Amino acid sequence: MKKTVLGVFALFLVFFLSGCQKESPTPLAQQEQNTPHDIRIFSANNSDGAITIKGIEKAFEANGFTIAGNNNMNLSFEARFGGGKDYEIYRLLFVYNPKITAKILKDYPEFGLLAPLSTSVYSKDGSKISISSLSLSGMSRISGVPMNNPDLITLHESMTKALREAFPKGAFEALAYKIIRPEGELVTRFAFEMENDFDDIDEAKYAYQEIMEGEIESAGFVVAGFIPIMDDLVANGVENYEFYDGYSLCKLEVIYPVHKKYPEVGAFAPCTMYMYKKKDEALTRMGYSSVYNWIKSTNIDDDESLDPLIDAQNLLESTIDSTIE
Repeated sequence: MKKTVLGVFALFLVFFLSGCQKESPTPLAQQEQNTPHDIRIFSANNSDGAITIKGIEKAFEANGFTIAGNNNMNLSFEARFGGGKDYEIYRLLFVYNPKITAKILKDYPEFGLLAPLSTSVYSKDGSKISISSLSLSGMSRISGVPMNNPDLITLHESMTKALREAFPKGAFEALAYKIIRPEGELVTRFAFEMENDFDDIDEAKYAYQEIMEGEIESAGFVVAGFIPIMDDLVANGVENYEFYDGYSLCKLEVIYPVHKKYPEVGAFAPCTMYMYKKKDEALTRMGYSSVYNWIKSTNIDDDESLDPLIDAQNLLESTIDSTIE
Protein backbone atom coordinates (compact mmCIF):
# COMPACT_ATOMS: atom_id res chain seq x y z
CA MET A 1 0.00 0.00 0.00
CA LYS A 2 1.20 3.55 -0.67
CA LYS A 3 1.36 5.58 2.49
CA THR A 4 1.77 9.25 3.35
CA VAL A 5 1.94 10.73 6.84
CA LEU A 6 0.84 14.35 6.48
CA GLY A 7 2.38 17.17 8.56
CA VAL A 8 0.11 19.75 10.12
CA PHE A 9 2.32 22.40 11.70
CA ALA A 10 1.29 25.09 9.22
CA LEU A 11 -2.37 24.28 9.80
CA PHE A 12 -1.76 24.47 13.55
CA LEU A 13 -0.39 28.00 13.27
CA VAL A 14 -3.65 29.15 11.71
CA PHE A 15 -5.86 27.61 14.35
CA PHE A 16 -3.44 28.43 17.18
CA LEU A 17 -4.10 32.08 16.43
CA SER A 18 -7.85 31.59 16.00
CA GLY A 19 -7.91 29.64 19.28
CA CYS A 20 -6.67 32.79 21.03
CA GLN A 21 -9.89 34.63 20.24
CA LYS A 22 -12.73 34.92 22.68
CA GLU A 23 -15.61 32.55 22.24
CA SER A 24 -18.56 33.97 20.35
CA PRO A 25 -21.06 35.42 22.82
CA THR A 26 -24.27 33.39 22.73
CA PRO A 27 -27.11 33.23 25.22
CA LEU A 28 -25.51 30.26 26.98
CA ALA A 29 -21.85 30.80 26.18
CA GLN A 30 -21.93 34.36 27.56
CA GLN A 31 -21.76 32.86 31.01
CA GLU A 32 -18.70 30.82 30.10
CA GLN A 33 -15.48 32.69 30.79
CA ASN A 34 -14.11 34.34 27.65
CA THR A 35 -10.64 32.82 27.54
CA PRO A 36 -8.53 31.10 24.89
CA HIS A 37 -8.57 27.85 26.85
CA ASP A 38 -9.28 24.72 24.82
CA ILE A 39 -11.10 23.06 27.69
CA ARG A 40 -13.64 24.16 30.25
CA ILE A 41 -14.50 22.71 33.65
CA PHE A 42 -18.05 22.87 35.00
CA SER A 43 -18.43 22.12 38.71
CA ALA A 44 -21.11 22.00 41.38
CA ASN A 45 -21.54 21.16 45.03
CA ASN A 46 -22.83 17.60 45.31
CA SER A 47 -22.72 16.97 49.03
CA ASP A 48 -26.33 15.82 48.86
CA GLY A 49 -25.56 13.33 46.08
CA ALA A 50 -28.28 14.75 43.82
CA ILE A 51 -26.03 14.78 40.75
CA THR A 52 -25.65 11.24 39.46
CA ILE A 53 -24.00 9.62 36.48
CA LYS A 54 -27.40 8.49 35.23
CA GLY A 55 -28.70 12.04 35.53
CA ILE A 56 -25.75 13.37 33.53
CA GLU A 57 -26.45 10.84 30.78
CA LYS A 58 -30.13 11.83 30.68
CA ALA A 59 -29.23 15.52 30.35
CA PHE A 60 -27.07 14.81 27.31
CA GLU A 61 -29.68 12.55 25.76
CA ALA A 62 -32.33 15.24 26.23
CA ASN A 63 -30.16 17.60 24.17
CA GLY A 64 -29.66 15.40 21.12
CA PHE A 65 -26.69 13.29 22.17
CA THR A 66 -26.22 9.57 22.36
CA ILE A 67 -23.92 8.07 24.98
CA ALA A 68 -21.07 6.50 23.05
CA GLY A 69 -19.35 5.29 26.21
CA ASN A 70 -19.30 5.78 29.97
CA ASN A 71 -16.34 4.04 31.55
CA ASN A 72 -15.78 3.77 35.28
CA MET A 73 -12.02 4.22 35.20
CA ASN A 74 -11.57 3.51 38.91
CA LEU A 75 -12.53 -0.12 38.27
CA SER A 76 -10.04 -0.36 35.40
CA PHE A 77 -7.29 1.34 37.41
CA GLU A 78 -7.81 -0.99 40.36
CA ALA A 79 -7.83 -4.09 38.19
CA ARG A 80 -4.69 -3.11 36.27
CA PHE A 81 -2.61 -1.17 38.81
CA GLY A 82 -4.20 -1.79 42.20
CA GLY A 83 -5.00 1.95 42.20
CA GLY A 84 -8.08 3.95 41.39
CA LYS A 85 -8.52 5.53 44.80
CA ASP A 86 -7.35 9.04 43.93
CA TYR A 87 -10.93 10.09 43.15
CA GLU A 88 -14.19 8.83 44.53
CA ILE A 89 -15.57 9.22 40.99
CA TYR A 90 -13.55 9.21 37.82
CA ARG A 91 -15.34 8.42 34.56
CA LEU A 92 -14.60 8.96 30.92
CA LEU A 93 -17.91 9.83 29.30
CA PHE A 94 -18.05 10.31 25.54
CA VAL A 95 -21.09 11.72 23.79
CA TYR A 96 -22.12 11.95 20.17
CA ASN A 97 -24.62 14.10 18.32
CA PRO A 98 -25.38 12.23 15.08
CA LYS A 99 -27.44 14.94 13.37
CA ILE A 100 -25.09 17.87 13.92
CA THR A 101 -22.03 15.71 13.25
CA ALA A 102 -23.41 14.67 9.87
CA LYS A 103 -24.11 18.28 8.91
CA ILE A 104 -20.58 19.39 9.78
CA LEU A 105 -18.90 16.40 8.12
CA LYS A 106 -20.47 17.30 4.80
CA ASP A 107 -17.94 20.12 4.46
CA TYR A 108 -15.33 19.40 7.14
CA PRO A 109 -14.20 15.75 7.01
CA GLU A 110 -11.80 16.15 9.92
CA PHE A 111 -14.61 16.87 12.32
CA GLY A 112 -14.44 13.14 12.95
CA LEU A 113 -11.69 14.06 15.43
CA LEU A 114 -14.59 15.07 17.70
CA ALA A 115 -17.02 12.29 16.92
CA PRO A 116 -17.56 11.37 19.69
CA LEU A 117 -16.73 14.23 22.07
CA SER A 118 -14.88 13.20 25.21
CA THR A 119 -15.45 14.41 28.76
CA SER A 120 -14.27 13.39 32.20
CA VAL A 121 -16.57 13.34 35.21
CA TYR A 122 -14.71 13.40 38.51
CA SER A 123 -15.09 14.01 42.23
CA LYS A 124 -12.34 13.87 44.82
CA ASP A 125 -14.50 13.04 47.83
CA GLY A 126 -18.09 13.33 46.62
CA SER A 127 -18.73 16.85 47.96
CA LYS A 128 -17.86 18.55 44.66
CA ILE A 129 -18.35 17.08 41.20
CA SER A 130 -16.83 18.36 37.95
CA ILE A 131 -17.02 17.63 34.25
CA SER A 132 -14.44 18.74 31.70
CA SER A 133 -15.20 19.27 28.01
CA LEU A 134 -13.90 21.21 25.03
CA SER A 135 -14.62 24.91 24.67
CA LEU A 136 -15.87 26.35 21.38
CA SER A 137 -12.36 27.52 20.53
CA GLY A 138 -10.99 24.07 21.40
CA MET A 139 -13.51 22.35 19.13
CA SER A 140 -12.63 24.74 16.32
CA ARG A 141 -8.86 24.47 16.69
CA ILE A 142 -8.77 20.69 16.77
CA SER A 143 -11.29 20.05 13.98
CA GLY A 144 -10.54 22.96 11.67
CA VAL A 145 -14.19 24.05 11.65
CA PRO A 146 -14.43 27.87 11.92
CA MET A 147 -15.62 29.18 15.26
CA ASN A 148 -18.45 31.05 13.58
CA ASN A 149 -19.81 27.93 11.90
CA PRO A 150 -23.52 27.79 12.88
CA ASP A 151 -23.56 24.02 13.35
CA LEU A 152 -20.46 24.08 15.55
CA ILE A 153 -22.00 26.83 17.65
CA THR A 154 -25.21 24.80 17.95
CA LEU A 155 -23.23 21.75 19.07
CA HIS A 156 -21.36 23.81 21.65
CA GLU A 157 -24.58 25.36 22.95
CA SER A 158 -26.19 21.91 23.18
CA MET A 159 -23.24 20.72 25.25
CA THR A 160 -23.52 23.77 27.50
CA LYS A 161 -27.25 23.29 27.96
CA ALA A 162 -26.72 19.64 28.88
CA LEU A 163 -24.08 20.63 31.45
CA ARG A 164 -26.41 23.16 33.07
CA GLU A 165 -29.28 20.68 33.21
CA ALA A 166 -27.05 17.98 34.70
CA PHE A 167 -25.47 20.39 37.23
CA PRO A 168 -28.37 22.77 38.09
CA LYS A 169 -26.33 24.94 40.48
CA GLY A 170 -23.03 24.54 38.68
CA ALA A 171 -20.63 27.11 37.26
CA PHE A 172 -17.60 27.21 34.99
CA GLU A 173 -14.31 27.31 36.89
CA ALA A 174 -11.77 30.06 36.35
CA LEU A 175 -8.74 28.53 34.63
CA ALA A 176 -5.17 29.79 34.49
CA TYR A 177 -3.45 27.66 31.88
CA LYS A 178 -0.68 29.23 29.85
CA ILE A 179 -0.81 29.01 26.07
CA ILE A 180 2.27 27.07 24.98
CA ARG A 181 3.56 25.81 21.68
CA PRO A 182 3.61 22.01 21.52
CA GLU A 183 6.79 20.14 20.65
CA GLY A 184 4.90 17.81 18.32
CA GLU A 185 2.04 17.83 15.87
CA LEU A 186 -1.45 18.27 17.28
CA VAL A 187 -3.10 15.96 14.75
CA THR A 188 -1.55 12.75 13.42
CA ARG A 189 -2.78 12.01 9.92
CA PHE A 190 -2.38 9.06 7.56
CA ALA A 191 -3.35 8.75 3.90
CA PHE A 192 -2.97 5.54 1.92
CA GLU A 193 -4.34 3.51 -0.95
CA MET A 194 -6.24 0.60 0.51
CA GLU A 195 -5.74 -2.75 -1.14
CA ASN A 196 -9.03 -4.02 -2.50
CA ASP A 197 -8.75 -7.66 -3.49
CA PHE A 198 -12.49 -8.03 -2.94
CA ASP A 199 -13.60 -5.49 -5.55
CA ASP A 200 -15.88 -4.32 -2.73
CA ILE A 201 -14.84 -1.26 -0.74
CA ASP A 202 -16.72 -2.31 2.40
CA GLU A 203 -15.12 -5.76 2.43
CA ALA A 204 -11.71 -4.17 1.89
CA LYS A 205 -12.34 -1.79 4.76
CA TYR A 206 -13.43 -4.58 7.12
CA ALA A 207 -10.33 -6.60 6.23
CA TYR A 208 -8.04 -3.67 6.95
CA GLN A 209 -9.83 -2.74 10.17
CA GLU A 210 -9.47 -6.28 11.48
CA ILE A 211 -5.71 -6.06 10.97
CA MET A 212 -5.44 -2.52 12.35
CA GLU A 213 -7.54 -3.20 15.45
CA GLY A 214 -5.55 -6.34 16.19
CA GLU A 215 -2.26 -4.48 15.95
CA ILE A 216 -3.24 -1.56 18.17
CA GLU A 217 -4.73 -3.91 20.77
CA SER A 218 -1.52 -5.96 20.72
CA ALA A 219 0.32 -2.71 21.43
CA GLY A 220 -1.74 -2.23 24.60
CA PHE A 221 -4.44 0.11 23.37
CA VAL A 222 -8.11 -0.52 24.00
CA VAL A 223 -10.84 0.16 21.43
CA ALA A 224 -13.11 1.86 23.95
CA GLY A 225 -15.77 2.72 21.39
CA PHE A 226 -16.71 2.48 17.73
CA ILE A 227 -19.29 4.52 15.80
CA PRO A 228 -20.35 3.65 12.23
CA ILE A 229 -20.69 7.34 11.36
CA MET A 230 -21.55 6.46 7.77
CA ASP A 231 -25.01 5.35 8.90
CA ASP A 232 -25.72 8.83 10.23
CA LEU A 233 -24.31 10.50 7.12
CA VAL A 234 -26.66 8.48 4.94
CA ALA A 235 -29.61 9.15 7.24
CA ASN A 236 -28.96 12.89 6.96
CA GLY A 237 -28.45 13.00 3.20
CA VAL A 238 -24.65 13.35 3.14
CA GLU A 239 -23.54 11.38 0.09
CA ASN A 240 -19.91 12.33 -0.61
CA TYR A 241 -18.30 9.46 1.36
CA GLU A 242 -17.84 5.78 0.56
CA PHE A 243 -17.39 5.03 4.25
CA TYR A 244 -16.75 6.87 7.50
CA ASP A 245 -16.06 5.32 10.93
CA GLY A 246 -15.07 6.73 14.31
CA TYR A 247 -12.95 5.05 17.00
CA SER A 248 -12.32 5.84 20.65
CA LEU A 249 -8.88 4.57 21.68
CA CYS A 250 -7.53 4.38 25.22
CA LYS A 251 -4.35 3.20 26.93
CA LEU A 252 -4.62 2.77 30.69
CA GLU A 253 -0.88 3.27 31.21
CA VAL A 254 -1.38 6.80 29.89
CA ILE A 255 -4.53 8.04 31.57
CA TYR A 256 -3.77 6.50 34.98
CA PRO A 257 -0.73 8.60 35.97
CA VAL A 258 -1.99 11.74 34.22
CA HIS A 259 -5.45 11.81 35.81
CA LYS A 260 -4.00 12.08 39.30
CA LYS A 261 -2.87 15.68 38.74
CA TYR A 262 -4.85 16.59 35.64
CA PRO A 263 -8.29 14.94 35.84
CA GLU A 264 -9.61 17.39 33.25
CA VAL A 265 -7.59 15.71 30.46
CA GLY A 266 -10.63 13.50 29.95
CA ALA A 267 -11.75 16.24 27.55
CA PHE A 268 -9.21 14.62 25.20
CA ALA A 269 -9.54 10.99 26.28
CA PRO A 270 -10.21 8.48 24.96
CA CYS A 271 -8.42 9.54 21.81
CA THR A 272 -10.90 9.90 18.93
CA MET A 273 -9.77 8.61 15.52
CA TYR A 274 -11.56 8.90 12.18
CA MET A 275 -11.28 6.63 9.15
CA TYR A 276 -12.94 7.62 5.90
CA LYS A 277 -12.79 7.54 2.13
CA LYS A 278 -14.46 10.09 -0.12
CA LYS A 279 -16.08 8.98 -3.35
CA ASP A 280 -13.92 11.30 -5.46
CA GLU A 281 -10.60 10.31 -3.86
CA ALA A 282 -8.39 7.25 -4.20
CA LEU A 283 -6.93 7.61 -0.69
CA THR A 284 -8.31 6.33 2.57
CA ARG A 285 -7.65 8.83 5.35
CA MET A 286 -7.19 8.32 9.08
CA GLY A 287 -6.32 10.73 11.85
CA TYR A 288 -6.41 11.29 15.56
CA SER A 289 -5.73 14.19 17.86
CA SER A 290 -2.31 13.63 19.42
CA VAL A 291 -1.30 13.79 23.08
CA TYR A 292 0.35 17.15 22.40
CA ASN A 293 -3.15 18.60 22.78
CA TRP A 294 -3.12 17.37 26.37
CA ILE A 295 0.22 19.05 26.99
CA LYS A 296 -0.64 22.30 25.22
CA SER A 297 -4.04 22.73 26.81
CA THR A 298 -3.42 21.68 30.42
CA ASN A 299 0.28 22.54 30.86
CA ILE A 300 1.36 19.01 31.78
CA ASP A 301 5.03 19.32 32.69
CA ASP A 302 6.01 16.53 35.11
CA ASP A 303 7.91 13.52 33.82
CA GLU A 304 5.58 11.01 35.49
CA SER A 305 2.76 12.28 33.29
CA LEU A 306 4.73 13.33 30.19
CA ASP A 307 6.76 10.17 29.60
CA PRO A 308 3.82 7.76 29.13
CA LEU A 309 2.05 10.34 26.96
CA ILE A 310 4.93 10.71 24.53
CA ASP A 311 5.63 6.97 24.52
CA ALA A 312 1.98 6.21 23.69
CA GLN A 313 1.91 8.82 20.92
CA ASN A 314 4.98 7.33 19.27
CA LEU A 315 3.74 3.76 19.73
CA LEU A 316 0.29 4.37 18.27
CA GLU A 317 1.70 6.27 15.31
CA SER A 318 4.26 3.58 14.50
CA THR A 319 1.70 0.78 14.99
CA ILE A 320 -0.79 2.27 12.54
CA ASP A 321 2.08 3.14 10.22
CA SER A 322 3.07 -0.53 10.11
CA THR A 323 -0.41 -1.58 8.96
CA ILE A 324 -0.36 0.64 5.86
CA GLU A 325 3.14 0.06 4.56
